[in-house]
Amino acid sequence: MTIAQLETEIDQILHANHSDPFHILGVHPIEGGAGAARGLAIRAFLPEALEARVIIFGQPDSPLPMERVRPEGFFALFLEGRTLPFSYQLRVLDHQGQTFQFIDPYIFPPVLSDFDLHLMGEGSHYKKYEKLGAHLRVLDGVSGVQFAVWAPNARRVSVIGDFNRWDGRRHPMRVRGGTGIWELFIPGLAEGALYKFEIKARHSNYLAEKADPYGFFFEQPPKTASVVHDLHRYEWNDQEWMQARPRRNWLESPIAIYEVHLGSWMRVPEDNNRYLTYNELADRLIPYVKEIGYTHIELMPLAEHPFDGSWGYQVIGYFAPTSRFGTPEEFTAFVDRCHQADLGVLLDWVPAHFPKDGHGLGYFDGTHLYEHSDPRLGEHREWGTLIFNYGRNEVRNFLLSNALFWLDRYHLDGLRVDAVASMIYLDYSRQPGEWIPNQYGGNENLEAIDFIKRFNELAHHYHPGILTVAEESTAWPAVSRPVYLGGLGFSLKWNMGWMNDMLVYFSKDAIHRKFHHNTLTFGLIYAFTENFTLPLSHDEVVHGKGSLLSKMPGYFLEDKFSNLRLLYGYMYGHPGKKLLFMGGEFGQGNEWNHNQSLDWDLLRWPLHQQLQHFVKDLNRLYRSQPALYEVDFHYMGFEWIDFHDSDNSIVTFLRRAKNPDEFVVFVFNFTPVVREGYRIGVPTGGFYAELLNSDSGIYGGQNIGNAGGLPAGHFPWQGRPYSLQLTVPPLAVVVLKRE
Repeated sequence: MTIAQLETEIDQILHANHSDPFHILGVHPIEGGAGAARGLAIRAFLPEALEARVIIFGQPDSPLPMERVRPEGFFALFLEGRTLPFSYQLRVLDHQGQTFQFIDPYIFPPVLSDFDLHLMGEGSHYKKYEKLGAHLRVLDGVSGVQFAVWAPNARRVSVIGDFNRWDGRRHPMRVRGGTGIWELFIPGLAEGALYKFEIKARHSNYLAEKADPYGFFFEQPPKTASVVHDLHRYEWNDQEWMQARPRRNWLESPIAIYEVHLGSWMRVPEDNNRYLTYNELADRLIPYVKEIGYTHIELMPLAEHPFDGSWGYQVIGYFAPTSRFGTPEEFTAFVDRCHQADLGVLLDWVPAHFPKDGHGLGYFDGTHLYEHSDPRLGEHREWGTLIFNYGRNEVRNFLLSNALFWLDRYHLDGLRVDAVASMIYLDYSRQPGEWIPNQYGGNENLEAIDFIKRFNELAHHYHPGILTVAEESTAWPAVSRPVYLGGLGFSLKWNMGWMNDMLVYFSKDAIHRKFHHNTLTFGLIYAFTENFTLPLSHDEVVHGKGSLLSKMPGYFLEDKFSNLRLLYGYMYGHPGKKLLFMGGEFGQGNEWNHNQSLDWDLLRWPLHQQLQHFVKDLNRLYRSQPALYEVDFHYMGFEWIDFHDSDNSIVTFLRRAKNPDEFVVFVFNFTPVVREGYRIGVPTGGFYAELLNSDSGIYGGQNIGNAGGLPAGHFPWQGRPYSLQLTVPPLAVVVLKRE
């Protein structure tokens, strides 16, 4: 290197423009020539230093002073006759009179292998989170943190943090060839260090401080720094659950999901309305969910997000459980305790879009890296968010490795993919001219569809026994069919049509329901085209929609509760798995507010207690009767008795188990009128016990029913050889089973 080249490179270091700092910083052999001496040159940029010295390993008492080559803090030392390998430390006296001693980061070789880089480039490194981001490492016997980030269009990338006073000149990274991967090992750093990546673009004056896309932990919002964190310390205690999970056939098992927003399920109002921690949630939420009888908890998005009002659906830290409620270990312990309590844990996952926050993924390296550059492909204007570029290998790899990360490191039992319709349709929520057709002229996002299929293939391959669930609101076919059969590969799909129809129907005054009878029964036309989950989710109790209880008609409060019990009874009788948003189980009065607790004080009142008791008994009934869950997705598990009686607003049907001789009878009365002597046909004779009556006094009803059961007479009716002559209570469901 000539003197002119050396001066140019020093200038680049001083102005934070050098893309290969290892070329000049650290220790380098100097070849003698024309009488010049041979030896080693040690160079360091130490802007905080008043003076700097080199401590040779093995000679701690012989510090060698370095020359200040530039007043900005560039130091150098020439050691005549020395050769590589050569180990040393730097001792710095700063302007405040403090002394620091550390190993030079620029003496360490690259960490990422060529094979790692190859897999990342082709998009098939499914444990990419083990390589990129910040990882505690021991290199050549030295402890520190290895940083790596993908920024292919950056001129320079630096690690900044509390350890270098957030100075982007201090720790510039090396780029690995043409891969766009930058890496740096910083010795001496430990867990808990705050950091970001400072990125200077190659083609503009763009300079940004970005949170780590692969960061495992973040500061509590509104702070935005990533935190060095080790995820390997926790010792799991859920071996029994995890060993049994791959053998479970969830499609033929009871699935009753309690959907939870952890920030508002319960708060501590006497302590400044603070959140419960993961540990406190484990102590309170898990026993509660078990008591009510659910099989799974579904958590609204927990990946780190800056804005509470997004409910977690606008993610910044895709690999970090939010620090609002505690540490990653505490979240791990929460999942562990769920499994030990025989509860599955599902997590909402958001690969459809991400926010525009400056410290996030948007315009990451001064280019549209994770998103499309054309807003007709790369932006959801309705939501003010950006859309992932599913056709780019590295972006697909980011998302696929993220999904596998949650299933692997946190033992989650499934992922519910949010807003699938917005991914698979190019014209989703767009007017003509606001979207670009695919190569065949259609509105299908072929790259997103391919990504979704690959996600489902990988998730089920690497983690058998987990569930993937689609929130998909259109008639796209085969969403919950395997990829090898032409489907998208999800285990389950939310039945948004059923949910909309039910809420429309139940909002009608009972006197008008006979005119909307087809709304009640229409869902059975398509009920077996997908593996459906019946959701009464958070989306139905926000944005002015009111709570489920407030949607129910009725002049008297008792009528509203009767209607709500009837709705839940219809959901549990109808084919499909079940999901209810928190608060619905006890009749939350107000619309859901993410900034405050549920209205737990309502449980002082009998009607709310009785509704909670009813939901508990519904779950008990559901889990105890194979006819209610074994054949959810085939017409052999369901049989209408009568769906024509619109004048009385009564429907009756059977649910059958895999053993067709085992069945349960459901009778629904959607009016407030008692129906005496109401006859329905049944397949066999014998005594039919009343398993559940939502009009029971223990649930807040009027105790109208059939005295616990009644015999079937040999009186043919509705095409069946036997029949029951029932008293059908008002606004109620009666469930019967032949003993």
